[in-house]
Amino acid sequence: MEADPDEVRPATREETFPIALASVLLAFLALMVSYSRGYLLLYGDAVAHLGIARRILDSHNPGLIQLGGVWLPLPHLLMLPFVQKMEWWQNGLAGAWPSLICYIASVVGLYRLARRVMTPRWSIAATAFYAFNPNLLYLATTAMTEPLFLAILIWTTLLTVECVAGIQAARSAVVARRLILLGLFILAAVFTRYDGWIFGAAVWCVLTVTLARHRDVWRRVAPSFVVFTLLGVAGPISWLAYNQHFFHDPLDFLRGPYSAAAIDRKTSTPGSPHYRGWHDPAWAISLYTRTAQIDSAAWEIGFVVMAAALAGLVLAILRKLALPALLLWLPLPFYVYSIAYGSVPIFIPPLWPHSYYNSRYGMEMLPAFAIFAFLILDWAQLRWSKSRAFVARLLQPIVLLLIAVNAVVMMHGLPVVLKEAVVNSTTRVAFEGALARELKTFPMGASILMYNSDHVGVLQSAGLPLRQTVNEGDYDSWKAALAAPAEHADYVVAIAGDQVSTAVAEHPEGLTELSILCTTGQPCARIYRSSRFVPSQP
Repeated sequence: MEADPDEVRPATREETFPIALASVLLAFLALMVSYSRGYLLLYGDAVAHLGIARRILDSHNPGLIQLGGVWLPLPHLLMLPFVQKMEWWQNGLAGAWPSLICYIASVVGLYRLARRVMTPRWSIAATAFYAFNPNLLYLATTAMTEPLFLAILIWTTLLTVECVAGIQAARSAVVARRLILLGLFILAAVFTRYDGWIFGAAVWCVLTVTLARHRDVWRRVAPSFVVFTLLGVAGPISWLAYNQHFFHDPLDFLRGPYSAAAIDRKTSTPGSPHYRGWHDPAWAISLYTRTAQIDSAAWEIGFVVMAAALAGLVLAILRKLALPALLLWLPLPFYVYSIAYGSVPIFIPPLWPHSYYNSRYGMEMLPAFAIFAFLILDWAQLRWSKSRAFVARLLQPIVLLLIAVNAVVMMHGLPVVLKEAVVNSTTRVAFEGALARELKTFPMGASILMYNSDHVGVLQSAGLPLRQTVNEGDYDSWKAALAAPAEHADYVVAIAGDQVSTAVAEHPEGLTELSILCTTGQPCARIYRSSRFVPSQP
């Protein structure tokens, strides 16, 4: 007996394969465009992520300590095999490969999740809306963490839906396998982004409550549930222990010198008010939802997408349609809280101060928009199939056409996430490129004292191994170098405001200034040659 083509059911491998193939083609098309136009390294965070991954092995003190204590480790560990190739580090491909794989996985996962709640034709439409989003396609070619987290978010939600269905059907073997997989996915989420901590806890609560209502299944899967729980708590506990061991504060990522709170204090003008949304949840909601809208659609169409998604959310709740899929909405409360109380500003062009900063955070709502907006369209077509048959037949082709038009319009004017990268990178790229050209004139193998955290892109652009520098990742030798700069390197690069510039001002002995490099919008860099440095014998 053949399956009903309009049946809502789990996706088969046969129907998933074309989706996977199309996502592969889209991913490589996006890579060709981004690579040919030099987009891969526009985000300073992308450059920094690659620098962290590179220094795990390319350092005077290689090892896990080089992961740092703020950004979570999984993205850097995934880049590690690729970033050791100097050419891929320099051109950004080291970060593109993992992100492209995650993009493909997220597209496939979204289709499989959509098939759990809607018919095939609308599952394809929902997947197209997600897969053709230009902001997502751009991020999929960079070293940013959004593609990885979106893949984890979607697949964890899908596995939770499947696990709950297995519990309700008393399929203990399926539930046991899903619990182990979910434990691993929660661990991955926790090690990718801090919203993953809240997301993982929510998944654990959903499954625990569901199992509590089906005690017979819980008894049969108890060992798997224990492993699932242990994996869920292992991530946060190990990260706290890591921060305590290496930085002597388990909450260094919250209150240390590189935390969001510290960056907010550093970038805020003394005496001026905080960014709009600080301690204002109402404005934070407006700001984040508007950001999600312009990330998902062109012009003001985002309001329509948001309204449709909310209608689909209400429909899913009333009809109890795969309720665990509501987990896709968790980024909304997380970022509202982060804006209002977590020192996480977001600036977008439509709202004051009409600039660009962290606009990519709205991308985490894209899966929820794709699933729930198209769920209501699926329902509408079914309802109109008899009373308005002609409209019902045209609805899906018209929506697919609008998806294509939306993607073209967004790309024509540069999607907001890419536009932010272009606008905010202009002065940084010019500065780092000019300074890199200066460093290339140094004798081969010359040691350099330089603070790397803010401008590791200089060394990346110059193609210099990180171990050639004395930097803040060297800890004890770094402190000694700051106390006597001329005695610890052939050359000293002091960028105004960093620790090296302070050290040079306090201990200028033995240093000869060679050049001063200044570019618009960036601090000046001063380059010194040492007359006192004596290289240690191998």
